[in-house]
Amino acid sequence: MNSSSYLKGFAGFLVLFGVYFLVVTLLSGWGFAVSQFFTNWYWFLALASGFGIQVGIFSELRRVHREKMAVSTVATTGTTSGLVMLSCCAHYLTNFLPILGISGLAALVGQYQNEIFGFGVASNLVGIGYLVRQGRKNEI
Repeated sequence: MNSSSYLKGFAGFLVLFGVYFLVVTLLSGWGFAVSQFFTNWYWFLALASGFGIQVGIFSELRRVHREKMAVSTVATTGTTSGLVMLSCCAHYLTNFLPILGISGLAALVGQYQNEIFGFGVASNLVGIGYLVRQGRKNEI
């Protein structure tokens, strides 16, 4: 892999953290975003790392082949990673959105937080496996 693929992967890693901190800070404040990060740092690190790895591998595949590939794989698992990272705080939406009737859903997400994080990490691993397989299949 060349250095630009590594840089793009690292940028993907940072962007995912940036989106998390932006959204949670806007919803609940900086202190809360930081406290939730330190409570669940291992999940966040796994999700952001997986996404960054996928971005780096995908970037390398694109660089080598310059042909259309399954952009949807990176987009889907990246979206999954981002949503899973934000799900840690979804149960706090009940403070803001009870009128919409989704407080039960937010409470359910909060109750199954570890399972949701696990699903996000598993999605990352599937995406990484797919991209590695594509690289091997195309002899990269």
